[in-house]
Amino acid sequence: MLKVPIDAGDGAPLVLLHGFAMQPATYRGLVDRLATRCRVVVPDLFDVHGTWRYSKILDAFTATLDNLALERVSLLGHSFGGGIELGFASRFPDRVVELVFSDTLAASREWQLADEAIRHPSHLLRLATPTASSAFVRSWVDHPLQLIGAAWWGFTSSRGSDAADVAQAGIPSYVLWANRDSILSRSDGEAFARELGAKSFTVASSSDGRPIDHDWMFQEPALFFEHLDELGLQALSP
Repeated sequence: MLKVPIDAGDGAPLVLLHGFAMQPATYRGLVDRLATRCRVVVPDLFDVHGTWRYSKILDAFTATLDNLALERVSLLGHSFGGGIELGFASRFPDRVVELVFSDTLAASREWQLADEAIRHPSHLLRLATPTASSAFVRSWVDHPLQLIGAAWWGFTSSRGSDAADVAQAGIPSYVLWANRDSILSRSDGEAFARELGAKSFTVASSSDGRPIDHDWMFQEPALFFEHLDELGLQALSP
């Protein structure tokens, strides 16, 4: 099973799957808002023994939900976490109430994410905020081998068949995207939303017109919660 450092609030369960080299605590600002409306569970996707393998993580994630007696859940995945979210929904569509993907790796095809990052390395500097940098360093210190395995899977795997399975199952799906994502292009998100048959594709905007970047899920928790609330999710219903 995966470790679950955060389990907060009451009500319908919403499971948050964090980004690459981030940690559950990175999303505390968003969790505190969500926990006023639902139960929020945030497992650690990298704190595992031995080699990180996709099938192993899916099995561990499933066992974690079983251990928490969570039969059906809403899922919210950020960046890398969206790939795990998509895989679980493809494997167990009956256990998923709804899906929300934010600036997600699930949209990428094989080496596409690595290629985009390499072609625009200066864009990654925009993401080097204190919050992201601290989580990134700590994750690499604590789980270097696991992160290498996860990165290799993320760069080399294709998730088109999983998206097709989710669309076929008719799971309500939503895609949120930063209006200036430093890692993934908006066209990635739009294509992914079409593959899912998503109910909506929303580009983040702020009242003051400032650019919103890839990590807005934890850098801009109030704004993210506002956009999330507008989706009319079952998990956030009164």
